[in-house]
Amino acid sequence: MFDLNSELKQLPDKPGVYLMHDDSDVIIYVGKAVSLKNRVRQYFQESRKVTAKIEKMISHIAWFEYIVTDSELEALVLENNLIKEHSPRYNTMLKDDKTYPFIKATLGEPFPRLLFSRQMKNDKSRYFGPFTSAASVREVIEFLNNLYHLRNCTRTIAEAAEKKAIPTDSKNRPCLYYQMKVCPAPCVGAIDKKAYRENFDKAVRFLQGETTDVIRDLKEKMTKASEEMNFEEAAVYRDRIENIKHITERQKITSDENEDRDILALARSGDEAVMQVFFIRAGKLLGREHFYLTGVEYEKDEDVTASFIKQMYSGTPYIPKEIVTEYEFSDSEIILDWLSKKREHKVYSVVPSRGSKRRLLELAKKNAYMILIKDSVRLKEVHRKTEGAMEGLSSRLGLTDISRVESYDISHINGFETVGSMVVFEDGRAKKNDYRKFRINSVSGPDDYGSMNELLTRRFEHGLREGLSEGDSFSHFPDVIFMDGGKGQVNVCESVLQKLDLQIPVCGMVKDDHHRTRGLYFNDVEIPIDTHSEEFHLITRIQDETHRFAIEYHKQIRRKGQVHSILDDIPGIGPKRRLSLMRAFDSLDDIRNASVEDLAKIDGMDKKSAESVVEFFKNI
Repeated sequence: MFDLNSELKQLPDKPGVYLMHDDSDVIIYVGKAVSLKNRVRQYFQESRKVTAKIEKMISHIAWFEYIVTDSELEALVLENNLIKEHSPRYNTMLKDDKTYPFIKATLGEPFPRLLFSRQMKNDKSRYFGPFTSAASVREVIEFLNNLYHLRNCTRTIAEAAEKKAIPTDSKNRPCLYYQMKVCPAPCVGAIDKKAYRENFDKAVRFLQGETTDVIRDLKEKMTKASEEMNFEEAAVYRDRIENIKHITERQKITSDENEDRDILALARSGDEAVMQVFFIRAGKLLGREHFYLTGVEYEKDEDVTASFIKQMYSGTPYIPKEIVTEYEFSDSEIILDWLSKKREHKVYSVVPSRGSKRRLLELAKKNAYMILIKDSVRLKEVHRKTEGAMEGLSSRLGLTDISRVESYDISHINGFETVGSMVVFEDGRAKKNDYRKFRINSVSGPDDYGSMNELLTRRFEHGLREGLSEGDSFSHFPDVIFMDGGKGQVNVCESVLQKLDLQIPVCGMVKDDHHRTRGLYFNDVEIPIDTHSEEFHLITRIQDETHRFAIEYHKQIRRKGQVHSILDDIPGIGPKRRLSLMRAFDSLDDIRNASVEDLAKIDGMDKKSAESVVEFFKNI
C-alpha cells in the first residue's frame, strides 16, 4: 500500500528522476530534479503554484517512484530516455521520429565507397550531413560515383599493389559497370589503390564544398573534347557541370563562417506547436525540417524548446557546434554539457539580436508559423477523427479517460483451424505493435463463444502473470473492451473478467440484419449511434480492423502450409472433398463417427471415397 506522507518523508536530497503513476500503474509524467526531496514535495504542497496541465496531472497521481543518479547530467539523460520509452501523457512530446540520411565515406576500406546511411557510427568512416531528403542523398552519391568512377558494389576487395591485366574468364571478369565505363574495376586489379584514392579524395573535397576546382577541370575537359570534335564526350562534361550547379544552387550561403549550426524557431497555438529547424553545414543551408510537438499549452517557450532539444538530439547521430534559438532555453547549461559530451567537442547556444543569424532565425520563425497555419485544419481533422471520436464514445458510454481500446475476433472454416485476433487502438489510432494472434487449442468445432473464452482467458492471464513487464503489450490492460457482437459475446467477456477479478468495462458492437453496425450494447442497454458521426466511423474502423487481422492470420497459416489437417492424410480425399467434409460436419469427431452411407451423401463424395474415410479412422 502506497503511503504518500511516508514516501515524501523518505525522499533523498540527491539528484535523480521521478516517475508519476496513475491508479492503473501507467506512467503519466517523468521529471528530473537536482534534489528529489525538494522537487517532488512541491507537487503535493497546498501552497503550490503550477500550471493547469500540471495541476490536472497531480489529480491523477496514485503513486510515484524515483531513481537516484550521481549528477544532474545523468538525471537529464535518464529522464530523456524514460520519456521516449514511456511517452507519458503530461510530458511535452516530440511527435516526429525521424532518422536523417548521411553520406558515408568508408575511409577504412582499401578502395573506399560512398554509401547512403541513416546511422552515424564510431568507425573509420567519415559522415557528411545530415540531409533532409533521402532522394537528394542518393542523387549526390550516384552523381559522384559517375563523375569520379567510384565503385558501388558490396564486394570485399583486397588491396592491389599495382595495375593488373583484366581477366577474361567468366568467373573472375569485372561486372557490367566496368563495361559501361562507370566503375574502374578495382575488384580485378584494373586500377591500383593510389589512382583510385586520388579520385575518391576529389569526391570527398566536393562533399566538403570545394566545387570550384571540379567545375574548372570539367570545363577544360569539355573544351578539349569539343576542339577534338568529340561532341558526345563534350556533352557528357557539359551535363555534369549543370548537375553540379543544380546541386550547389540548393545550398544558400548564410555566413562566411565555415561553421555547423542549427537554427531553431518555435510557433505555437493552443496545445500544438511546430519547431522549424534550419540545418547549416560549413556555412551553407543544406536543408530544413519541421517537427510537431504536443502537450505545450501551459508550458513556457523556454521549457518547450528545452524539451525539443533533448528529444531531438538524443535521436540524431550528428550534433552541430552551435544551436541558435530565440531565447535562452531552460536548463541550458546542463543540456549543453550533455550535448558536448555526445559530440566530444564543445557545443554552444546563441541568442542573436541582430545580424545574419537573427535574420535566419526570423525566416525560420515565419516558416514555422506558415506550417502551423497550413496544418492546423489538418491537425484538427485528425483530432476529430481520433481523440475527438474517442472522447465522444467516452461521453456516450458514461466513462472517463478512455485511451486504450482492445477488440477481439475469431476466424475459422466451419470450426476447423480456429484462430483469434487481438487489435489495439490508442487515442483513436491503431497501435499495430500491440496486435496479437492466437491459435485456439481447447475448442473443437464451430464454437465461437468457447473459442472467445479461451482467447480472453489466455490474454488476461498472460497480462496478470507478466504484470508491468517492459515491452509486453499484454501487461497493459484496456480502458474498455469492444466485442464484435451483442449480449452473447459481452457475457462471455464479462464472465472471463469476473473469474480473473478484473474490472474492465465491456461494450458490444451490435449489427443489424444486413451485418452492419447499428449501435453499442453496454450495461444491458443498446445505445443507438448516428451513422454519420465520428464515433460511428471509429467503431467501424475498429471492427473492420479486427476482422481483417483475424482473417489475414487464418489465410496466412493456410497459405504457408503451417496448418496440416488430419483429413489431408486420407487416401483419395483431395482439397475439394476435404472442404466438403468440413462444411458438412461440425467437428472432426462427427466425421470420425459418420457411416459410409452418410459420407456418400455429401456433395463430391462417392461410395469409394466414403469407405476410404471410414477405413482411415478405424486404423488410427
